[in-house]
Amino acid sequence: MTTRSFGGWLVGTILLALAVGVSAQTSPPPPLKIITVTGIGAVLTGPTGMTLYVYVNDGETGKSVCTGTCEANWPPFRPSASDATPQDPLSVISRLDNSKQYAYKGRPLYYCKTDKKPGEVTGHKFRDFWLAAQP
Repeated sequence: MTTRSFGGWLVGTILLALAVGVSAQTSPPPPLKIITVTGIGAVLTGPTGMTLYVYVNDGETGKSVCTGTCEANWPPFRPSASDATPQDPLSVISRLDNSKQYAYKGRPLYYCKTDKKPGEVTGHKFRDFWLAAQP
C-alpha cells in the first residue's frame, strides 16, 4: 500500500527507522555472532561459532587477570591482523603482556579449552567464575 500524503510518508519512514534500529541493536558487531543455547539463551560466539566466555574475576574494568594456567585453559579471544577496527560495544584491550584481546562492553572475552565444536558451552558456570558471554 502506497500513500502519497506527507503524513503517511513520515509515519512509514519513522516505522522503518525504528525497525532498522531494533535490528541493529540485536545484531552484534563483527566478528561476533549470536547463537541460542537451551537453558542459557542468547550467547556470543567468535567467527567460527565457538562460544565466548567472561571471567567474573575480571570485573568490568577492561582488564584481564587470566594469565598462566588460566590463560592456557581459557584462551583469550584475540583480534587477527586483518580484523577491522571493532565497533562499540566490542573493543580491544591490552593484556598484562601487551598482547591484544577483544572485550565486549568492557569485559574481556575468552574461549574454553574444553569446548570442542561450535555451540558447546562446557565452560558455562565453571566453578561459578566463568559464564557464557551474552549480548
